[in-house]
Amino acid sequence: MVKIGIVTGSTRDSRVNGQVAEYILEKSKEVEGANFEIVDIKDYDLPLFNEAMPPAMANKQYDKEANNKWSQKVDSLDGFVFVTPEYNKAVSPSLKNAIDYLGPEWGNKAAGIVGYGSTLGVAATLNLRTILSNANVATVGPFGAFSLFTDFEEMSTFRPAEVHNATVQAVLDTVVSWSKGLKSIRA
Repeated sequence: MVKIGIVTGSTRDSRVNGQVAEYILEKSKEVEGANFEIVDIKDYDLPLFNEAMPPAMANKQYDKEANNKWSQKVDSLDGFVFVTPEYNKAVSPSLKNAIDYLGPEWGNKAAGIVGYGSTLGVAATLNLRTILSNANVATVGPFGAFSLFTDFEEMSTFRPAEVHNATVQAVLDTVVSWSKGLKSIRA
């Protein structure tokens, strides 16, 4: 059994990110061989990166308790599904910051990406693929893409079209199979 974290990508008070994460969690119930959980980056209250040592050299020991809790959570997971909004053709600053806080905790794990925005979150998804590859995270091929105009009512209530179900299921299935394979090389 692999453990997969559905990582939120926004910390804004008015965010819709949690609604998308809950949808992914609901869809994950159809996947065998994995336990999924929502990992809300807002819960970790990470300030802008300010550690004394670069994460790659910190040996998973950080100056601040919040950072150590974040490290332990990410380290405990075998894979991820990132739910990212698109901010100015990129991921949110809070998601980038949360990723930058850690180093080896990310390595040799798999990730899927579900993006959303006015242009389906495609630019943020591509941006996140690059960021994750630099953290030694293998991103799976299929990705979810939701429109603020057609998959949200008044840009505030998530109502995904049924056409997305198969793609999201493919993301989840692929993340689980890759996570199982990568777990064997981390052992």
